[in-house]
Amino acid sequence: MFIHSALLALGATLAAAVQPLEVQGAYFVNPKTGNRFQVVGVAYQPGGSAGYNEEKKVDPLSNPDICLRDAALLQILGVNAIRVYNLNPNLNHDACASIFNAAGMYMILDVNSPLVGESLTSDKPWESYYAAYLNRTFAVVEAFKDYPNTLAFFSGNEVINEVSNGATVPPYMRAVTRDLKNYVKNHVSRPIPVGYSAADVRDVLFDTYNYFQCSLEGDDDNMSKVDIFALNSYSWCGESSFETSTFDDLVSGFTGTSVPVFFSEYGCNTPSPRVFTEVGTIYGSQMTGVFSGGIVYEYTQESNNYGLVEMNEDGTAKLRGDFETLQAQYAKLNFTEIQSQKPPTGETPKPPACSPSLITTKGFNNNFTIPVPPPGAEEIIKNGVSPKPSGKLIEISDWTVKYEVRNSNGNVITNLAVKPLADDAINEPGTNTEAGTGTGTSTGSSASSTPSKDAAPRTGAVVLPAMAMGALAVMAAI
Repeated sequence: MFIHSALLALGATLAAAVQPLEVQGAYFVNPKTGNRFQVVGVAYQPGGSAGYNEEKKVDPLSNPDICLRDAALLQILGVNAIRVYNLNPNLNHDACASIFNAAGMYMILDVNSPLVGESLTSDKPWESYYAAYLNRTFAVVEAFKDYPNTLAFFSGNEVINEVSNGATVPPYMRAVTRDLKNYVKNHVSRPIPVGYSAADVRDVLFDTYNYFQCSLEGDDDNMSKVDIFALNSYSWCGESSFETSTFDDLVSGFTGTSVPVFFSEYGCNTPSPRVFTEVGTIYGSQMTGVFSGGIVYEYTQESNNYGLVEMNEDGTAKLRGDFETLQAQYAKLNFTEIQSQKPPTGETPKPPACSPSLITTKGFNNNFTIPVPPPGAEEIIKNGVSPKPSGKLIEISDWTVKYEVRNSNGNVITNLAVKPLADDAINEPGTNTEAGTGTGTSTGSSASSTPSKDAAPRTGAVVLPAMAMGALAVMAAI
């Protein structure tokens, strides 16, 4: 292949586009620059629950052509992270992970799924906490651990959403977190944080947070304590404000946190269309001292009417007005400045000692005795899952989107392609401006209405210089 040969001749090194991040106290930090990282993300689950199908062997990160289409659109939108809910660890995700990596986007991954035996249940959690369930969560870790853009794993999502399950779930949720963290410690070459995505139900939110982030005496390195805490919050609706939305209460409640806190979902859709006026506040001075950004819900339009993009079965897509509104809100902010903030100097906040006094709601569990691993689990944690999934970055030879995409006015967006970023770069608004504005009426040479192996690639004159400078964010798969 000409491009590959030219790279070898130039002695170029294929490198990852993103720098693996670290958790330092209450912040995500880039260890190379020392800068804090703010999550600017979108929930990514194309096809909704149907997008994860074990019989059809598909999940949101299994189709490279779809990932290429979506990575290009998300790159233009300006995000730097995706959250993916349901994944099959037995599928190959190399191409999709490589595409999002090259586009400068991190992946925040849930280890559970809606299928029976693949999540901890709110009702009688002790019945769903067994070795086969844990084996699957560990398999997700194995499948994604070697991608540098894997940012974090969620051990649970809204498993606690009312006082009744707050009475029984917390010890088991801490146990799953402990088991995952021990597996990461034993089998992953770098620290990857494990945390929890909470429902923003104020009756249980801060009790959940306090239960999960406190320090348990005698726990080896606090392995059952979450590394990160996130919440799915929809309290800012329409033209609201910091106070009216009660975001001020969230900031007050999480001030002094010992772990990074961010929105794992946000974006109220009543009234509709959405205006996303919360974006300026989330990344403004009122919140960035405590919060580390957020993830907009959601990328694909489903029956619940939260989507930014409408997808068709033939792979074509159309932007909704919400996509362009969100893009405009991001464009108002200086993300270069936002992402260059340093953690505050001084002593890092320490987690409080676990104590019944941390729990304020009657009926919420205040016993911090954590269940021991179920029979067979410790052997898996020690020796690893079998068979063991694996993943690696691979070379992507063509960054051109192979599906037709239209803007909200119905005009075709021309020249749609992922722009591979330089080594250690992350995506931000304005990174990819090569796509046409969508004012034309024909597809041009870089998009077609159906997938095609013969879709015109970007010319060597455009791609080769960037690749020669190390901008191609993949590793050769030879």
